[in-house]
Parts: sequence; structure tokens; C-alpha cells
Amino acid sequence: MTTQAARENLDAWTREIVAWHFSPETGAPFWLDYAAKLGWDPRKEIHVYNDLDKLGEFQDDWLRGGPVQRWIPRGYAGKPVYVFETGGSTGVPKSRISIDDFRIDYEHFSTTLPDSAFPKGADWAHIGPSGPRRLRLAIEHLCQHRGGVCFCVDLDPRWVIKLIKRGAMQEVELYKQHVIDQTLTILKANPNVKCLFITPKLLEALCEKVSLRKLGITGIFCGGTEMTPQWCRFAVEELLDGVAFHPTYGNTLMGLAVSRPLRAEENYAIVYYPPSPRAMIEIVDPDNTTQVVDYGQTGRVRLTTLTKEFFMPRFLERDEAERELPYEKYPWDGVKNVRPFRQLEKSVVEGVY
Repeated sequence: MTTQAARENLDAWTREIVAWHFSPETGAPFWLDYAAKLGWDPRKEIHVYNDLDKLGEFQDDWLRGGPVQRWIPRGYAGKPVYVFETGGSTGVPKSRISIDDFRIDYEHFSTTLPDSAFPKGADWAHIGPSGPRRLRLAIEHLCQHRGGVCFCVDLDPRWVIKLIKRGAMQEVELYKQHVIDQTLTILKANPNVKCLFITPKLLEALCEKVSLRKLGITGIFCGGTEMTPQWCRFAVEELLDGVAFHPTYGNTLMGLAVSRPLRAEENYAIVYYPPSPRAMIEIVDPDNTTQVVDYGQTGRVRLTTLTKEFFMPRFLERDEAERELPYEKYPWDGVKNVRPFRQLEKSVVEGVY
């Protein structure tokens, strides 16, 4: 697919999603109420992706608190609905509804995983947040979709954040070791576990205890904004002993962005590409958030989610990055070296991520 074809695909998908969410027959009550206050019909005025600017920025607080039913599209009436929350590291957690998006997103992600590192039929272990987050169910579905069984270790980042805020670092370390001990029990008792999802800090702690390669692990995918190029170099060259390593960038609101292969000659730069057209990431000027920065320039991450279950245009993330050129496999903009947005650093506690 060419860059132009990808953009045309995105524009067509945008029209379809806008028609769905702003139609009285299929739309969510929130967006139908929103349209009634606009004084114009988005279905008639939004023709291409860039026209979404007309709707303004999606506000963080819209997703904090209920009733969550206002987000359920009428086209999905009667379907079983999940509610997933964000990490809650910046106050009251944001929540979103989901029906099948977490399955669809991770089935798409599955197509990007090499079978040599993530063999079909292998079992997985998920070492990360569960509870109200979608991650546990998503990883479990990914594993099942690839023919395996998923073992899970629970992790409560909100408790870790409380410990960090009150300076109880010894308790943080004890909790981390509690998680690692459970992980080792699973890995040693279940030799068919070949693949892991794990957060960076936990991966480092796990590798201090054991060689994952000797335990039979062949593939790891890892998520979190704590993954710097320096950390990725350390993971690949010192921690993993040849185990395949796939960084990802994702959250409850977007789904999953996949990374371009890490290369030593690029100093292990981490470049992510969003799952167009279902979600798009742009890098915008923090002081003029309708303006996308030039390639190679730094800006704030702006997220747009476009699925029939969930429509979230122009949401400003708490991250910053550089804008990256399209890639042969993903012919749309990427984002490079995602990290916490500097203007918000004091309010963000990453905890065990």
C-alpha cells in the first residue's frame, strides 16, 4: 500500500465511523447529544480525516465517571459490554466501553508477530496489570488466537503508585519480588510457556533471577513509556541472550502501536506505528495542538481512535515524541522515542512500568 492509498483508506474509514456514531439509529448517546449542540451535522461536514479538527479536542474528563452507558452505540444495543479503565496514575481513572475491540486489535497485532519467536500453539505468560484494565483480557485473547493457553500474574500498579508517593521504596521492592516469584513459579512449572508480555522494570528484575532463553522463552513483547533507546540496547545486548524482543506502545483508549525492528545502527531508536485506520497518532505543537510538527521535530502525542465501538477524536496524550516518516510496512506517520510529556512529568507516576 502506498502512502496515498493509506490516506484514502483512512479518509473513507473516517466517513464510515462518523456516519455510524452520529446516526440516530447507531450512534452513542454522548455523540448524538454532542452533535445536537454543534448546530451542524458532522455526517455532512466531515469528509476526510483532517476534517475531524472541526469537532475540537476530546476532553480527558469526559471519560472520568459515569454513566458509562452514554458511550454505548445504539447499534450495539443488547450486546455484552466490558468497561476498561486506564492506569489511574493521574487521578480518577478514565474508562471506556468495549465489546470486541480488544479482540480485533490484538488479532491485528498477531499478524505482526513472527512465528519463529512467537510460535503458534505455544503458551504465554502475562506479567502485568489486570483488574479493570483491558490488557489481561487482550493478551489472553492474543494467546488463544494463536492456539495457546495464557497464564497470568496479577499486578496492581495503583498500589505501587501509592507506595512510591509515600516513599515506601522497600515495600515497592518487596511487591516487585512477590510478582517475580509468582512468575518464576509459572515458568518453571510450565515448559510450554514460550512467550511473555511483561513491563520493562519487571523484565529487568526477572532477568536478574534467571536466563529466559534457558527456560525456553523465545519471544517477549514489552510495553511502557519507560522504554528508552538506552534501555532497549541494554535489554537486547545484555538481558535477553538472543530472545526476540518486540517493544509496543498502547493503552486502553487506542489499542496497540507496533514498533519498527530495533537496529543497533540506529542506536536502538524506538519507532511506533499506529494501527491505521482504527487509530492514528500525530505529533502536534504543544502550544498549538491543531498544528502537526515537521518530521523529526518533537511535540505532544495526539491520539484519534476510530472504531464503531469507540470514537475519540483529537485526544492529547500525556506523552511526547518525535514525528517519524512512514515506513514501507506501515505507510503512515510514526512516532519516535515516546516518553512522558515534560510539562506533566511532576503529575505522572509510572510505578512499575
